[in-house]
Amino acid sequence: MNWLPVSFYERPALVVARELLGTLLVVEAGGQRRVGRIVETEAYIGEHDLACHASKGVTPRTEVMFGPAGRAYIYLIYGMHHCFNVVTDQEGVGAAVLIRAVEPVEGLAPGERTDGPGRLCKALGIGRGHNRADLCAPGLHLLPGAPVPESQVARGPRIGVDYAGAWAAEPFRLWVRDSRHVSRAPSKGARNQP
Repeated sequence: MNWLPVSFYERPALVVARELLGTLLVVEAGGQRRVGRIVETEAYIGEHDLACHASKGVTPRTEVMFGPAGRAYIYLIYGMHHCFNVVTDQEGVGAAVLIRAVEPVEGLAPGERTDGPGRLCKALGIGRGHNRADLCAPGLHLLPGAPVPESQVARGPRIGVDYAGAWAAEPFRLWVRDSRHVSRAPSKGARNQP
């Protein structure tokens, strides 16, 4: 299969977050195939990033974030919404990229919303059972897609991490400019390029 190789994920989270834009997120289960084109990501770069779950160190919840790269990190927020992340960087770093939004490509009901981490997980059928899944294997994986030109990439602060002090303002959220599937309208701090 031509899914993204482990070497794709074994890079810093900010690099992977940028390169994930335009790739295809694929979920195959029960004879069904659901596909979404990634249009929004957020990078969480390691233990020193106070917005990152890894900032609390290795716990039963965060252990997967510390490697190996190319694994799924799934968690539940507000007791009801799953969030899908890809583990990045070298073992021991504790980094991941949150997939915030996808554009429906295949197998999704017309009008089904995929703008936001909880909505995309619900639409694609991603849940806690996928936690720690190898993304270089059948079932849940990512495929190369059409590259997104730098002129179409916007950057701004991550969403919902105000508790992280100065880290909340870092431009670690990336999205495809003008995509109607992005989870939230651009903030005034959005930038075209780094």
